[in-house]
Amino acid sequence: MKKLIAVVVVLIFAGYILIQNGGRIFLVMLAQHRLANPFQSTTSAANGKPPSYKDGTFTGAVTDAFYGNIQVQATIKNGKISDIQFLQHPSDALRSVAINEIAMSNLKQEAIQAQSASVAIVTGATDTSNAFIQSLQSALNQAKS
Repeated sequence: MKKLIAVVVVLIFAGYILIQNGGRIFLVMLAQHRLANPFQSTTSAANGKPPSYKDGTFTGAVTDAFYGNIQVQATIKNGKISDIQFLQHPSDALRSVAINEIAMSNLKQEAIQAQSASVAIVTGATDTSNAFIQSLQSALNQAKS
C-alpha cells in the first residue's frame, strides 16, 4: 500500500511539473514545426528574381491577430530587407507572450532570409503569423521600386 501511495504521489508531482514547464517546451516544439504558406511567392513574377525595394523605413498596417494587434516596420537598405521591428504585438496574456516570443523571432528571421512576406506559418501561432504576413506585406508594398 505504501508503494502505491508513493507511486501516485510521484505521478502527481511529475504531472504538475509537466503542466508548469511542459507547456513552454511544447510551444518551442510547435514553433519549430512550421507549415509552408502556399499563397505568396518569394520572387517577382516578371523575372523570377527576388523583389527590389526602395531604401527607407516603412510601417505596415495594424492587423488583427485575434488576441491583439500586430504591426511591423521594415527597414530597407541597398534594396533589401535589413531589419523588421514589431511596433505592436499581443502582450497582455502570459500565453500570448510565450507564443509570440518564439513566433516573432522565427517570422522576422525567415522574412529577412526570404526578402519577402512569404514566410511559413508558425504552428501554434497561426493568427500571429497571418497578421505578421499582412502587416509586412503592407510595408513592403510601400517600398516597391
